[in-house]
Amino acid sequence: MTGQNEAASEAASIDPTVPHSARIFDFWLGGKDHFEADRSAGEQVLADFPAMTEVARASRGFVGRAVRHLVVEEGLRQFLDVGTGLPTAGNTHEVAQRLAPEARIVYVDHDPLVLAHAGRLLTCSEEGAAAYLHADAHDPDRILAEASATLDLDEPVGVLLMGILAHVERYTEARAIVHRLMQDLPVGSCLAIRDGTDTDEAYSAAMRRYSESGALPYRLRSPEEITRFFAGLELVEPGVVPVPQWRPSPGEPPAGGADLPVLGGVARKLW
Repeated sequence: MTGQNEAASEAASIDPTVPHSARIFDFWLGGKDHFEADRSAGEQVLADFPAMTEVARASRGFVGRAVRHLVVEEGLRQFLDVGTGLPTAGNTHEVAQRLAPEARIVYVDHDPLVLAHAGRLLTCSEEGAAAYLHADAHDPDRILAEASATLDLDEPVGVLLMGILAHVERYTEARAIVHRLMQDLPVGSCLAIRDGTDTDEAYSAAMRRYSESGALPYRLRSPEEITRFFAGLELVEPGVVPVPQWRPSPGEPPAGGADLPVLGGVARKLW
């Protein structure tokens, strides 16, 4: 799907002086794949909302628990991860193939930095498969067409949209993207979404500062708007909730506090 020449060409176009959403998130997670501009933008957000590092960690934790649920409880063996972000601990294929080595994953991102690091997403089990598609979330038709080279779209697929819909400016378009990705997938497919909500004044102020930094704007939405992304699907308990509250590991307190302003949910396609 993605060749070495394309990766090299895109990597050469990366400007380290412009704050970058994936690198800023890496900074909040305590990673090393960021530059001074990203640290500066990330620190500005932390000044307004010190819990941002907890939001980042809790968001990653939700991804792992959601994928685990999709493998163990829903029986899925195929995943389409749109808006992948930079590789980090607990990538989708790592979680899925640890539980089901035959699992197949297609990662999708339109970010040249993610493309440059795509090789780290493609080291997978011998039984399964992992592929990277350099494509824009605004083009779901292309995503589905090219993902079919790795995934059997006549069999159930788990679609992951983790933090990507808030980068779509118009809410109606974000909903249309979700609808198009899910509409032709078979019964038994599932959707997992995580995005920030506008319920915390300090977080909202921090995200306005973030959007002014030069990074790709991140648009917070109401809990009702995020829940409507799952229209026509059956939500898995406990529904759309702050991500620390979504099925925390037994015996472990919710990470980062129960009321962080980032929501997550998983839903099934039943018809």
